[in-house]
Amino acid sequence: MADPRSLIDTYAVYIDGQWVEPENGRYDDISPATEAVIASAPDPSPAQVDSAIAAARAAFDGGPGADAGPGQRAGWLNQLGAALLEHADEFFALAQLEWGCTGNERVIHVEGPAFAALNTAELATHPVEEQIDAYGAAGKTLLCYEPLGVVSILTPWNFPHTLNVMKLCAALAAGNTVVLKPSPLAPLAGLALARIIDEHTDIPPGVVNVVTPSGIESSKLLTVDPRIDMVSFTGSSAVGREVMAAAGGTMKRLLLECGGKSASIVLDDIALSDEILERMLFESCSFHAGQACILHSRLLLPDSIHDDVVDRLVEAARGVKVGDPTDPEVKMGPLISAAQLKRVQAHVNQALDDGAKLVTGGGRPAGLDTGFYFEPTILTEVTPDATIAQEEVFGPVLSVLRYGDDDDAVRIANNSQYGLSGAVWGADVDRAVAVARRVRTGQIAVNGFGPGGAPFGGFNQSGFGRESGGIMGIRQYMEPKAMGLPA
Repeated sequence: MADPRSLIDTYAVYIDGQWVEPENGRYDDISPATEAVIASAPDPSPAQVDSAIAAARAAFDGGPGADAGPGQRAGWLNQLGAALLEHADEFFALAQLEWGCTGNERVIHVEGPAFAALNTAELATHPVEEQIDAYGAAGKTLLCYEPLGVVSILTPWNFPHTLNVMKLCAALAAGNTVVLKPSPLAPLAGLALARIIDEHTDIPPGVVNVVTPSGIESSKLLTVDPRIDMVSFTGSSAVGREVMAAAGGTMKRLLLECGGKSASIVLDDIALSDEILERMLFESCSFHAGQACILHSRLLLPDSIHDDVVDRLVEAARGVKVGDPTDPEVKMGPLISAAQLKRVQAHVNQALDDGAKLVTGGGRPAGLDTGFYFEPTILTEVTPDATIAQEEVFGPVLSVLRYGDDDDAVRIANNSQYGLSGAVWGADVDRAVAVARRVRTGQIAVNGFGPGGAPFGGFNQSGFGRESGGIMGIRQYMEPKAMGLPA
């Protein structure tokens, strides 16, 4: 049996099918659970990032990846998915150490990406041409979907393996080549993926390149270089705006999946079971220590059930075991860094200064003096315009807001610069659906937690474009071309 920690290594960067030693030295990769250095991550120079872009460009324009058809690309992705499943235990060990994944989150962080690769392999052979009716056309019109070219993929630290695989597979299925840059807070996730590609797939050199710069200069090349045709970014809205501005100089195609401050509306006609409330706490607060843009971090309650729901949520929050992700009994791990811990604490302190009431949590758990831990935290009496209700905290903090009638609930839910996810809970499903239709958000569930593998993306400053969700996710990495044919 393979050593489950074999993917935790001192890597070079992966350029044109070769492992290349970094020219800018190395930086520490720190475990958020222990604050110990777990590896030395390679810091490539701007010239090395340039080489990665050149390799991807050459592979698309005329290299061995240029002539690969849908069937061959599907074969690569099937190889990748199978290898990721074979090495699932190693990736789980890496996820525990590098970004604090707990056992109850494993499927999303580990097996989920592998199955996503296999699913994308099936979609890679989907027809890319269709005849359409075009008003005024003298003959036939063929709509063709073609790969964009070179895609730079910029991923965050919260779900690094999931997003690395999801974006990479969609780009490859569409026929593109890739330069992947994972977050410097989770560099091994991308480099371990590169090792799997190098050792277990037939993906040709240059089709996938992985670089892990820590500095702005090298990273910015992946948004401004004219040889890059598309930037696929997941991260904060603030950085998303910077990426958008940088890419605008060459009018690159963009896919931006940014922040969220999603609302879960509980209508006054529903009785929530303990099981649903525990899941609601997970989906709004404790899942991956609140470090997920899709979480329903605003809970909207009517006065008639407010106190009962809050009391039961507090009980559930106090029952969440926080600690070392390698402990199978732990249900919530650490925040990613000391800076993030400080940021979350500042948000809670500001909320209390603004008049919110702390009903549970609010700081570092007792007995956990090492690691970047924060308690599941619930705040009540939060007003719709308060900072805690408007800004993404990215920590285990649930804000509870009161509302009057259905119109008021919709108004509060839409009072946000974001629009990524959400939920409506109600015994009268027709009423709940009517409320859900009025909330401006990219995904919303009625009496549930999300529409599964549907296209994922947001309104407003949550970004634009859609990922995953079947063929639509792959078409984001393609350009439609209309071709007029004679009658």
